[in-house]
Amino acid sequence: VQLQAFGGGLVQARDSLRLSCATSERTGSAYTMGWFRQGPGKQREFVAAVRRGSGTTHYADSVKGRFTMSRDNAKNTVYLQMNSLKPEDTAVYYCAGRRTGILSTLRDVAQYSNWGQGTLVTVSS
Repeated sequence: VQLQAFGGGLVQARDSLRLSCATSERTGSAYTMGWFRQGPGKQREFVAAVRRGSGTTHYADSVKGRFTMSRDNAKNTVYLQMNSLKPEDTAVYYCAGRRTGILSTLRDVAQYSNWGQGTLVTVSS
């Protein structure tokens, strides 16, 4: 599956932004989808994921309560709604997919086989 992420931009602290990731095929039952981010000088880190089949969502502690991930199977798109943004959320955000949905490895970058290009989110203070 091919992925294309978009929706990034420059916002102020406490603003909201929604990222989208268009997929080249239906992913609802076959792919676990994730969002990751990489800040300046940092390693890529897990942000959120929605498991294939069940559709359950999982979040990094740093974004829990502020970010919401969802998927629209009819549109072959997954979203990341980001509210109450902070300067530390500044990063390039990537969407990713994998065919397995093993809970214990959900946050593992290496387990995702398909990646979209990143979209830059900059949050000013």
